[in-house]
Amino acid sequence: MYSRQLINDMSQGNGRREFIAAVAAGTTLGLAGCTDVLTPDSGNGGASDFPSDDIEIICPFSEGGGTDLTARQLADQVENQLDTSSYVTNTTGGSGSVGFDKIATASPDGHTIGILTVEICTISHLDIGDVTHEDMTPILQYNFDPAALTVHEDAPYGTLAEFIDHASENPGSISVSNSGTGAIWHLAAAAFEQAADIELDHIGYDGAAPATEAVLSGETEATTSSAAEVSSQVQDGPLEMLAFFGEERHPAFEDVPTLVEEGHDVTIGAWRGIGGPAGMDEEIVTTLEEAFDEIYDSDAFKEFMQNNNFGRVHRDSGEFEQFMQDESTRFGDLIDELGIKGE
Repeated sequence: MYSRQLINDMSQGNGRREFIAAVAAGTTLGLAGCTDVLTPDSGNGGASDFPSDDIEIICPFSEGGGTDLTARQLADQVENQLDTSSYVTNTTGGSGSVGFDKIATASPDGHTIGILTVEICTISHLDIGDVTHEDMTPILQYNFDPAALTVHEDAPYGTLAEFIDHASENPGSISVSNSGTGAIWHLAAAAFEQAADIELDHIGYDGAAPATEAVLSGETEATTSSAAEVSSQVQDGPLEMLAFFGEERHPAFEDVPTLVEEGHDVTIGAWRGIGGPAGMDEEIVTTLEEAFDEIYDSDAFKEFMQNNNFGRVHRDSGEFEQFMQDESTRFGDLIDELGIKGE
């Protein structure tokens, strides 16, 4: 198995992507005093005896958030699947870019993987970081949480059609709070705005919680976020959902239509998956994918996701790779149109 210090030194001394490509190609590391020839199946942490060490799952976001919660659930269950210990490391900063970079520059031996989120397809377009989905080996997508358009129950529009009519007649009069300029809920509102051919006033806040509070206090007329982030205020409070931005209706809010049902071809939201650095051995990827497949289908994981209002969506390694490519293209175009690069 490659020395972690050696990996760190090499990744700092050369360009990160060039280093990843070199490792992926099986480049021999010509270091003085190094007598071991490192090959994927050398019996030292290679594909034939994987896993030969603990599994580290890097979470690019802080403890206690949704991504962290799912990462820890996966880490707990994968120990039984692969008969090895697993742990989560929170590596935060740069809208996920610091953690993504740590995944991308890890040894591709499968012992360091991480959680990939929608931000892996947006941050390079926003000039926040240069790491992209192309620096990763996709393993499995396990989650998708569509955006929801939510308003105050006292708003002068009680349906999506009435909301659009009001926005059409009063361009820019409806302010929509989000979790920050360029964040997924801002991009979701902008995609809806384009599809409905209306003009909205986008207001960024530092997270979904203050964005929701803005609607409650009357600072904004609407917000876009996941269902989980507004569910309590909708079920027990003064907020009302007008539409979901997913392919299907939310099981907890079955009376709320999707945008597609209402004639607007938009499906957008936050998502999570598992990936490792580029260049992972196919046998190791298959071993990990099969293990996480078992977890995804387990009753324990289904119950965990349902109890926390996380949507379950499954894409295998190949499907996840294509999905991320499509997402990156879509968000790149949208960010260019919005003119928010570098903000």
